[in-house]
Amino acid sequence: MTVAATEFYARFHEQLAKTIVGHQEAIRLCAIALVAQGHVLLEGVPGTGKTLLAKSIARALALDYGRVQFTPDLMPADIVGTSVYELSTRTFALRRGPIFTNVLLADEINRAPAKVQSALLEAMEEHGVTLEGQQLALPEPFFVLATQNPVEYEGTYPLPEAQQDRFLFKVRLDYPSPADEMEVLRRWESGIELRDPIKAGVEAVLGPEDIEACRAQVAKVVLDEKIRRYVVDLALATRSAPEVALGASTRAEVLLMLAARAYAAFDGHDFVTPDHVKALLAPAFRHRLVLRPEAEVAGQTADSVLEAVAGRVVPPR
Repeated sequence: MTVAATEFYARFHEQLAKTIVGHQEAIRLCAIALVAQGHVLLEGVPGTGKTLLAKSIARALALDYGRVQFTPDLMPADIVGTSVYELSTRTFALRRGPIFTNVLLADEINRAPAKVQSALLEAMEEHGVTLEGQQLALPEPFFVLATQNPVEYEGTYPLPEAQQDRFLFKVRLDYPSPADEMEVLRRWESGIELRDPIKAGVEAVLGPEDIEACRAQVAKVVLDEKIRRYVVDLALATRSAPEVALGASTRAEVLLMLAARAYAAFDGHDFVTPDHVKALLAPAFRHRLVLRPEAEVAGQTADSVLEAVAGRVVPPR
């Protein structure tokens, strides 16, 4: 029997909290992205739980998990697959790559060259790949968590703005608070091995059918005309902001709208409120803005610009 959206999120959060300490927003945003059929770009220094987050999501939802370590010598065939000659049959057989999974961790995506990045991003958009002339569908659900390191840029290929636009959210995993880090140490000291979700007690309490049921419920969430206007006004405000050279795209508006509906369903609402939209504005838009050089020199960031935009655009009542 499938569960309601509120119960779905409660179970999801309960299981991920067994391994992820201090990243409540990241857990919530990943749940929203999964139900809204989006993907997440994770940015954080090493050791903040990015890989553990992906493994825990797959375990809690009883989904297949795959991981690709992106490197400068990686080729598109390394992730989508290729054809292999079988001596026994003297024919070529398709060998599917690691992208054929439910939850894919694209680790350090900014270390791969443009061809590999493009292959992954095409699969994210189309939910399928072309392999040896055949169009192959990817498993459903298909959820990508791509990571990038914000402090080590030598030998990397930063994602172009147009490619970052394919991600629903950009989530920053900063260091946990001292209290949360103390909790991590306590769990390790008590014998809980946080590196392994199974050993840490994460259970498969949900499944693909629950995700589909949750998506069906989200599709019924009402989005008033005033809320649609609010989403458009926020995007327009980013484009006219003096600090911004390139504002949010139309795709950004669509994805923010879909994410807000999922958030409302998790919140127990059958309609979207301005607060749902405003809460998701920064993670949905921060990677889509290109700031002017003078704004960056002055210490402005995408988040600070979006905070000012949210303050200027009057929400509907």
